Amino acid sequence: MTPEQSKWFAETFDALVANVGQVLLGKEPVVRLVLTAMLAEGHVLLEDAPGTGKTSLAKAIAATVQGTHHRIQFTPDLLPSDVTGVTIYDQSARRFQFHPGPVFASVLLADEINRASPKTQAALLEVMEEGNVTIDGVSHPVGRPFIVLATQNPIEQAGTYRLPEAQVDRFLVKTSLGYPDRDSTLEILAGAKDRTIGLQPRISTESIGTMADMAQEVFVDEAVLDYVARLVEATRDDPQTSLGSSVRGGLALVRCSKVWAAAAAREYVVPDDIKALAQPVLAHRLIVEAEADFAGVTQAEILARVLDKVTPPVAGRD
Repeated sequence: MTPEQSKWFAETFDALVANVGQVLLGKEPVVRLVLTAMLAEGHVLLEDAPGTGKTSLAKAIAATVQGTHHRIQFTPDLLPSDVTGVTIYDQSARRFQFHPGPVFASVLLADEINRASPKTQAALLEVMEEGNVTIDGVSHPVGRPFIVLATQNPIEQAGTYRLPEAQVDRFLVKTSLGYPDRDSTLEILAGAKDRTIGLQPRISTESIGTMADMAQEVFVDEAVLDYVARLVEATRDDPQTSLGSSVRGGLALVRCSKVWAAAAAREYVVPDDIKALAQPVLAHRLIVEAEADFAGVTQAEILARVLDKVTPPVAGRD
């Protein structure tokens, strides 16, 4: 990536954040993180209480990138075909035709994903990983960009099917919106309307693909890669984890850091990019050891300790 390209990338990224910020008031850090995941071509797990703006976030991002938006309310009786689509025999044409499911969208909100059966969860997770739906031996690409914003309600677990830890690892980022601050709340109450109505696009879906390709050209020094490797290994060595981050977690951190650096108008990744993204990218991939979990130790606490323990590279030092 050239300096001119990185400047354009940063200006465009800021414009996207500002546009979504017209809907999600006071939530710029989360908006930047979700857009980073989109440009890194990954997916986001949102764990939040009801009414914090998750649907508005998905609609605002879709409108900003001139894309499509679908929402699936996951329930125990939801079938995999309700997500991916189905082939139906057309008598007039005398052949089977594929009817796409709601997964074919630029931004898909998978609401309360842990309420669906494991079979339906697996169908969505497979599309997330492969980027296409295969029905009767025929592959149907979901398009680009494609981001899933899956939500979980942390306050109600009755009648749910917990996502397996190995499947949570499929999400590039895990974060939460949380409630807005007082000033933002007052502004929302004063408006009392759907802020996504009339939101103007700031970029085309084709340009989003271009930005994603550009971000992958950001340079990552070997010392920074070594820092990522040491962080990942330290999560496995921590005595309070029964399972640390896999190499997939390290790859996810590098992919996100490239976008983060480009959004800061840099053509290279610095250790501070890694540190800024480590919590949302790596924490949900850790499995806390049973005794530590019983004592109330969290994934975030373990990762914070790992970040303090692992020394980042310093310029001019081997």
